[in-house]
Amino acid sequence: MKLYQTYLSPFPTRVRLVLYAKGIDIPFVEPPGIHDGSGKGDYLTINPLGRVPALALDDGRVLPESEVICEYLEDLYPTPTLRPADPWARAQVRLISRLCDFYLVMAMVPLFNASGTARKKWDMAKIDAALGEVKKSLGYIEHYIGTEGYAVGRSLTQADGALAPQLMLAFEWAPKLFDRPSPEQDLPKLSVYWKAIGRDPIAARVMRETREAIAAAQVRVPKERQI
Repeated sequence: MKLYQTYLSPFPTRVRLVLYAKGIDIPFVEPPGIHDGSGKGDYLTINPLGRVPALALDDGRVLPESEVICEYLEDLYPTPTLRPADPWARAQVRLISRLCDFYLVMAMVPLFNASGTARKKWDMAKIDAALGEVKKSLGYIEHYIGTEGYAVGRSLTQADGALAPQLMLAFEWAPKLFDRPSPEQDLPKLSVYWKAIGRDPIAARVMRETREAIAAAQVRVPKERQI
């Protein structure tokens, strides 16, 4: 197997968390054109969606979409598990992941789009509106987030892989880029979670990879767009 991915995107991050937690060592391949718009070339024949991640199996089959890949890996390598045994807790894992994908990520899209343009073209009213939607989405997750150090329960689950990268963007990247206060101060449960999850060695590893990728990307962009 091999994983088509980038360290800059939050979606492969959740797959890497599962791989690291399970001790699965496979090659990572960064396809062209994912972040710079230079054209994706042959990658579109591998994954017509043109996005990352995509998991290529040894027999040539390719599986896209991070959540689906994580579920596949959990089925293929059930030990150690990142799914709680309790049905309610397992539902909470899926709920946190869904809230991230359908609410938080969608609220972040205008911010991702703005970050790819020159500062002089930013519409701060629209950016502030988007930041408001991000905070609203975080409020949904605040309601359901666990209180025992992890997104659900007392151990790492797929919910942490979905949530932690998005919190990094919402709590660190967006406030710094757009010069706005972090919503963390108004989300006490998520604030406690954010500090706690950073002490988990696997979560800390993927967060470190993401921070390093963001820092490297800032070096490459024009000065007027830098954080």
